[in-house]
Amino acid sequence: MAGKKERQRKLARERYQRQQARRIQRTQRWRRIGIIVAACCAVIALAAGGYVALSGGGNKTAAATATPNPTASPTPTLAAEPASHCTYTPSGTAARQVGIPPAKPAFKGAKYQAAVKTNRGTIVLDLLNHQATCTVNSFIYLAGQKYFNNTPCHRLTTTGIYVLQCGDPTGTGRGGPGYQFADENLTGAKYTEGTVAMANGGPGTNGSQFFLVYRNSPLPPNYTPFGKIVSGLGIIQNVAKAGTDNSNGNGDGHPKEKVTIARVTITKA
Repeated sequence: MAGKKERQRKLARERYQRQQARRIQRTQRWRRIGIIVAACCAVIALAAGGYVALSGGGNKTAAATATPNPTASPTPTLAAEPASHCTYTPSGTAARQVGIPPAKPAFKGAKYQAAVKTNRGTIVLDLLNHQATCTVNSFIYLAGQKYFNNTPCHRLTTTGIYVLQCGDPTGTGRGGPGYQFADENLTGAKYTEGTVAMANGGPGTNGSQFFLVYRNSPLPPNYTPFGKIVSGLGIIQNVAKAGTDNSNGNGDGHPKEKVTIARVTITKA
């Protein structure tokens, strides 16, 4: 009789131990799922958040560790379209000393193209100076000042937002031209394949960094579209296929196949 009770107690202990082991496994599994969900939320934030997603300009990062930069004075966040006068507000330390663009757009009345010559080939853009006048005015000015010469495209995203980001001479994602200006052309903005738009760290913080969309992107209309790729899109798509150097697998890092802008040439279309 005593032996039977002892066996029952032993079986009960073993059953309890199995139940405890299953509880621990469930807890660990839910903890892992929680980590995965948190990571997914971070990716979604990258796609949807203005400051986290695509930061660019004076003293800002281009990833989730973005830090604010000092602003000399308040900057208008949305310019009238098309603009006849542009306001460029000094901000931060310039990555290259090139001054500030003229307040009166010099390229408003005609169509212009930009040939972005890189080590991978030439990417040709139609510039939307009728819709993003001050942005194009700044871009043309910086190109003329050789600001973009020999600069890396420092960021590639292969999940979520599908962009190659360029325009920072320092290659850190923190460099800018020493000024900021207002957003333009945001009404109904969509970031379809071939769109070229300004990176920013929030409303009215455009500088020199821009991104090229190589696949339809779900980004919200927070980034000034100022150009369209008309030639060379495949160059960026091939770079994207090679992936990033980011070992954590989130698809956001430096392109494995480095892209360097040799120069940007502006021509009248």
